[in-house]
Amino acid sequence: MKALVLQKGAKDNDKFKHSIVLSEVPIPTLNPDNDDVLIKLQAAAFNHRDVWIRKGLYPGLQFDSVLGSDGVGIVQATSRAEFSYLAGQQVVINPGFGWEKDPKGPENKYAILGLLPLPGTFAEYIVIPRAEIFPVPEHLSIAEAAALPLAGLTAFRATFTKANVQPGDNVLITGIGGGVALAALNFVSSIGANAYVTSSDESKIKKAIEKLGAKGGINYKEDEWPKKLKALLPNDRPFLDSVIDGAGGEIVSQTMKVLRPGGIISCYGMTSVPSIVYPMFAVLQNIEFRGSTMGSREEFGRMLNFVKERKIKPVIGGIWQGLENAPEIFEIMSKGKQFGKLVIENKLSKL
Repeated sequence: MKALVLQKGAKDNDKFKHSIVLSEVPIPTLNPDNDDVLIKLQAAAFNHRDVWIRKGLYPGLQFDSVLGSDGVGIVQATSRAEFSYLAGQQVVINPGFGWEKDPKGPENKYAILGLLPLPGTFAEYIVIPRAEIFPVPEHLSIAEAAALPLAGLTAFRATFTKANVQPGDNVLITGIGGGVALAALNFVSSIGANAYVTSSDESKIKKAIEKLGAKGGINYKEDEWPKKLKALLPNDRPFLDSVIDGAGGEIVSQTMKVLRPGGIISCYGMTSVPSIVYPMFAVLQNIEFRGSTMGSREEFGRMLNFVKERKIKPVIGGIWQGLENAPEIFEIMSKGKQFGKLVIENKLSKL
């Protein structure tokens, strides 16, 4: 089968430290001692994690890994005969391993698809534990289902488990355009909360307002943008209840005078600066800064049910046919110009 394999070094592209090579590798086989399924992958989606891996900025790099964390496909076979009825079913894959249901954090060593010893979804086939597959919500296309797992799970935990967003809340979502931020915007808007967004790209702010229901947006490159944000908030509720943030850095000091006492900053990443500043004023205001990673298998199931019940669709920024298009997608992501998830659909042949 074809797969995108991580190799050390990059000779012809100064944007990345390491290469991806479209390689012929053996189709994975089922171990009869395990409770696994063989899946023919229909589509896979890209994440910023894949870019960080190629830039050498992600911990625990393992070369010869098949990259990719998001995938949807058709079950081909099961290692246990009693589950053979699953063959032919379309499933979406939970991208995380080692975290069953504890809302505080993983019960075991946590890992994400796309780095050895785990397999990756940038391939034509994958073997996955049966417990990590879920039915695809029927209203989603193949590309939409592929775009949902990592970003959807991360946004769901950050928005509901950590920030406890409720209907009527005012919520700031930073860095709109990325998969997690867009998923959070969809989730927040779907329950009747008021979403506000930031970006350095005015066109992304406009799309978030006109197409996705954001109440307003601010260019974070502008001077004193928090004051301008505060002016957008409703008169009867002139404060933020929470912030869903992927930037880190100065986010606490930037938003602490806009947040209500006891407001929550739910941070799922630090793309700006890998640290935060937490002033004494934030302490006096009882503002909580909560780190948030992807989420548990239980949260993944709840996220899928939430998406199904509310007919939420991930925002797709582009669809390509065939794994050979991966270099083009990596170039787009390295420039940060995408609005929505970028997806590859496989040109599938018979097993």
